[in-house]
Amino acid sequence: MPERSPAPDLDLRLVRYFTVVAEHGHFGRAAQALHITQPSLSRQIRRLEHDLGTRLIDRTPRGSRLTEAGEAFLPHAKALLRSAAEATARTRAAARATHLAVGYTAGLIVTPAVRALRHRHPDADVRTLHVALDDVRPALLDHRVDALMARLPFPTDGLRLTPLYEQQRVVLLPLDHPLAGKESVTLDDIAGEPMPRVREADPDWSAYWLVDPRPDGTRAPEGPFIDHLEDKFELVASGQAIALAAGPRAAGLRPDVTAVPLAGVEPSRVVLATRRGDGNPLLPAFRALARTHLAGQA
Repeated sequence: MPERSPAPDLDLRLVRYFTVVAEHGHFGRAAQALHITQPSLSRQIRRLEHDLGTRLIDRTPRGSRLTEAGEAFLPHAKALLRSAAEATARTRAAARATHLAVGYTAGLIVTPAVRALRHRHPDADVRTLHVALDDVRPALLDHRVDALMARLPFPTDGLRLTPLYEQQRVVLLPLDHPLAGKESVTLDDIAGEPMPRVREADPDWSAYWLVDPRPDGTRAPEGPFIDHLEDKFELVASGQAIALAAGPRAAGLRPDVTAVPLAGVEPSRVVLATRRGDGNPLLPAFRALARTHLAGQA
């Protein structure tokens, strides 16, 4: 038997050019729609005809018309383009669906929701990353993380927020402080106590965690400047300052620091932040799992 000629490797760009000419029935109008010159379009169609070994389009005084071979090729050409578009969309969706980077800030735990997502999508690459408190929005907009669990306030332009839960704010005190061991304290109780200030922190964030100004209009007493939030524990333990935090575990692993609930102030709000308009198909599942598995931390 004679050897069969190998099938031509079709250039999908040329196939698309052919379908546009077929749609418009005119090389000039097709060239305008494709934003290329008419001579260039003619050359591309000739290339396609050469690859297929047959003439597809005849020019006429009124424009152009498909040859018999062109009529036969047109439905297959459209099917090729649809198939290519679908393959591209499915591949991109699959790539998005298999990767999710989840961030968290100090003192917050994303593990239950992350474990649940990995169980539901075992083939997905779900990673976690600690993010500094002053890096929440940049980490999301720079695509270092796709979802981030954090406490408000932080800049939210371009972000979508999913509320998770609220935590009562507490006062961190050294064990030998006169207020240590009380059921709760008020701002009046700590009116004269210096509080650490994080150098170059966002002003809104600082005002929130210092409660500055106080409800009566007075300013929060100035305390030592620190470069890292974790340094506050050493200042508190040594009796140089007190600090505000959130949640029953705010004292962390320090046995020389205790947390007392602060009455009369709004609670800390914990949210899941994502990029507005992000189409990663894993995000809706993770939002739902975060609401289910993380709210219990309140």
